[in-house]
Amino acid sequence: MLVELTVSNLGVIDKLTLSMPLGMIALTGETGAGKTLLVDAISLLMGGRSDPGIVRPGASQAVVDGRFELDGTEMVLTRVVAAEGRSKAYIDGRPVTASALGEIGTRLVDLHGQHAHQSLLQAEAQRQALDIYGRVDTSALGQVKARLDEIDAALAELGGDERSRARELDLVGFQVDELDEADLDDPNEEDKLVTIEETLANAVDHQHTASEALAALTDDDGARDRVAALLAMIEASSPFAGLVDRLNAVVADLDDVGDAIRSIGEQIEPDPEQLDQIQTRRRMLRELRRKYGDDLAAVIAERDRLRARRLELERHDIIAEELDAERTKAVERLAEAQGIVKQARIDASPALVADIEAHLRELAMDKARVGIDVHGPDGSDVTFLLAANPGSALQPLAKVASGGELARTMLAVRSVLSEAPPVLVFDEVDAGVGGQAGFAVGRSLSNLGSHHQVLVVTHLPQVAAFADAHLMVEKLQGDDKTVSHVTLLDKDQRVVELARMLSGQPESESARQHAAELIHDATHSRNMSNR
Repeated sequence: MLVELTVSNLGVIDKLTLSMPLGMIALTGETGAGKTLLVDAISLLMGGRSDPGIVRPGASQAVVDGRFELDGTEMVLTRVVAAEGRSKAYIDGRPVTASALGEIGTRLVDLHGQHAHQSLLQAEAQRQALDIYGRVDTSALGQVKARLDEIDAALAELGGDERSRARELDLVGFQVDELDEADLDDPNEEDKLVTIEETLANAVDHQHTASEALAALTDDDGARDRVAALLAMIEASSPFAGLVDRLNAVVADLDDVGDAIRSIGEQIEPDPEQLDQIQTRRRMLRELRRKYGDDLAAVIAERDRLRARRLELERHDIIAEELDAERTKAVERLAEAQGIVKQARIDASPALVADIEAHLRELAMDKARVGIDVHGPDGSDVTFLLAANPGSALQPLAKVASGGELARTMLAVRSVLSEAPPVLVFDEVDAGVGGQAGFAVGRSLSNLGSHHQVLVVTHLPQVAAFADAHLMVEKLQGDDKTVSHVTLLDKDQRVVELARMLSGQPESESARQHAAELIHDATHSRNMSNR
């Protein structure tokens, strides 16, 4: 829902913050008071066209903020219109394009009336509406399309013409042979080779180190003898008895270390031939990494991929034949699935048309005719048609000239469909109607308000009487400026405003009595509808 709307410097609106209630909200006021500006403000949040001319004279920019709540999450949409320069858009304070703002805005709000970007004028929305109403199952069609895409992708990956495949096979074959010849199986081989190479390259130095270390440890008066002498010294002294075992362990450790140094030293032998082999192997691995991957693991993975690709190329004709056969069957399944979905859409259309026309008769469009045009292999080209008057030809909703007729048609469609954005705005929905038809329009809007937040700009008291909340816009004129003010009316104020709408004389007792009766009748009608 739209939780709060803040508008500043937009036309005659100086500064305005509205906390928006739930249900059906009537927006009324004298002509020119600024009602349409509030709708324009919401339109801006939906990515609507900005015009510097709407900026309040003397101000540098107009700003509209809409705070929305959807599934427990709040989101703030902002539009800034500069008196000079380009407009700006923000989502939760982050700059975005107007189109990006519109993508979010149209999921939250739908405008009905003279606004060209209302969702139900779009072909995709009309198709979705028909599918939802008719419970058209498109899952099988989607699965067939997905599989056909996979087959086409596999065919494209097999390669182009025969000469191209032959060239690729030569290259891939060379690469696989090169990698196979390297006999790679250990991604950590290079690290191990580095250790071996370092040992072989410095074999003489390592041998000298082993000899010196062993002498320092095991020669007469070496480390081992000196620790043994220390042990003999303290064994006879009782205060040091607790250290005897520890020194015995040290002597044993030194013996072990000496044996290890001797063993390692004996194993180190200069081997120029092995060193050359190791260095040659490392150069080859570096070259393979340069060609095929950042490390040996990547090189091994690329080798496996190239092996699979070579097999594909060698088996191209067999694989292509199998894929072609599968594609032929998939195309047949696609045509069958398309036919089923198209027929389901065609079958659902008459009932939806009948329901919409029934609602239109209640909305003073009893002569209107509705049609649904279903074209395309799967019937995905869906167009809602309307002939508002007798003798008129059916034409797409987007071409309906009258804002009032279009708004009422959208109201009828919305009354039939269960799916819609959480916020619905109706402007001009009561144009050209009155009396009992106006009462029917109000009842339909009220019914929508039980599931959506519905904002209605209206001149009809019969419509406003159904509102759950009533906002009155009035224009206040001072010595040097004119501003609009919006008031959330209480029960008594609603009666006065409806009296003004009925007779132009809000102080008239008979008009007020009539207004109170309208509210009573609307409340009773709404309660009956909710039973």
